[in-house]
Amino acid sequence: MAALPRATLVRRFDTIRLIPSRFAQREDSVLSAIAADDAQLADLFELDNATNERLRAEQGLAPGIGVEELVFGVPNYRIVNAAFVHARPDGSRFNGPDRGAWYCAFELETALAEIAFHKTVEYAEIGRFDDSVAYEAFLADFSHEFHDLRADPRFADCLDPASYVASQRLAERLLARGSIGVVYPSVRRAGGTNLACFRPAVVGNVRRGRAWQFRWTGTPQPVISPGGPHR
Repeated sequence: MAALPRATLVRRFDTIRLIPSRFAQREDSVLSAIAADDAQLADLFELDNATNERLRAEQGLAPGIGVEELVFGVPNYRIVNAAFVHARPDGSRFNGPDRGAWYCAFELETALAEIAFHKTVEYAEIGRFDDSVAYEAFLADFSHEFHDLRADPRFADCLDPASYVASQRLAERLLARGSIGVVYPSVRRAGGTNLACFRPAVVGNVRRGRAWQFRWTGTPQPVISPGGPHR
């Protein structure tokens, strides 16, 4: 049987996850701005709900996660659930396309570096570095055992900067064995630490941090500045 990483008790507060501000707003739905009346708004909501992966998952219709795993009735539960049901088409480092994970960083600088890298890759693909994107921080606390890839050369291939193949295979094995998640060195910032939580219920005390603005003005290196106070 292939080896697994050691399990380590991780007690870390104020971990940082950045998501685009357009997904973090608390105001009324943007659909209300394009509806002519309440009847049309109801139709738009019905259409949106039919294709909203988070709502489908909360009705037990998602292939990769059961409704019994999702969280309800706690602050920012929609933000938590969305992390697990809106996976990228090709997955991310420690998840496949059918089930997401809650990715966060121990340090603000690491969270900013991760976002800067991935957005810059997107702009490099189209050959245009000219955009401004707002992100909002969500803080969370953890006190659980995680499988630990730090200082473990056996799993160096899971930290390949250019490939998620090995890391996704490991995550699949860990998930099948009931793992809470993994803690691992950041690939995008030397000395930084990231955590990928596989279980919605373990993401504790989620609250909003401050906003950050990323601006690309013709070069791959963005200008990053605070976009607002803690709320």
